[in-house]
Amino acid sequence: MGSYYSGYVIILIVIILTVLSKNGISIRLTQERWSHIITSHLEIKSQDLKTIISVVENPEFILKGDLDELLAIKKKAGSKSWFVIPYKEIGESDGFILTAYLTTDIRWLFQRKVIWSKE
Repeated sequence: MGSYYSGYVIILIVIILTVLSKNGISIRLTQERWSHIITSHLEIKSQDLKTIISVVENPEFILKGDLDELLAIKKKAGSKSWFVIPYKEIGESDGFILTAYLTTDIRWLFQRKVIWSKE
């Protein structure tokens, strides 16, 4: 007899943390996404984790993304750079962080539709 393969694949998703968006939706950051952020966006350091959480919880602005994502943004203290945290809200109770990066291109940022503003 040959071996039997059932076709099931087990995927383990490690959630580092969850945070509430301004819409009250639980937004998760997975280990896979955090690894992507700190290896692909070298301007983001591991010590920026608390700031990333803060930006999603208390952004200065939330902008409309290109593909149904939201962009939580906040100016980096003492800098011309802005933290940009793209995330998705799925339904009324779930969401996830896609990535995080810094930008100084405020023209690019503020050409987008403002969904929410702290002011």
